[in-house]
Amino acid sequence: MPATLYLLSISFLLGLLGLTLHRIHFMSILICIETMMLALYLMMTTLTSFTNTATTAIMPILLLAMSACEASSGLALLVATSRTHGTDHMKSLNLLKC
Repeated sequence: MPATLYLLSISFLLGLLGLTLHRIHFMSILICIETMMLALYLMMTTLTSFTNTATTAIMPILLLAMSACEASSGLALLVATSRTHGTDHMKSLNLLKC
């Protein structure tokens, strides 16, 4: 169990590192956020399967539902910004223009 959780926490930290360092395109930001959510989902599923408790079994399902909502709203924002600005570069987005 510790090796699995160690690898999953490293994958979460790599997603966080990618989020902080590669903020050029909006699509890369969304991919890094989805990587972090997938690592969290796998960590919750692993902990739930190792503890065998019925009360925490719903938590991975709720996280999966929330990440699906986050992904759909992120893709909707990506489509809206690419239609209005013509690109997904973060430098071209300005809050005063929108």
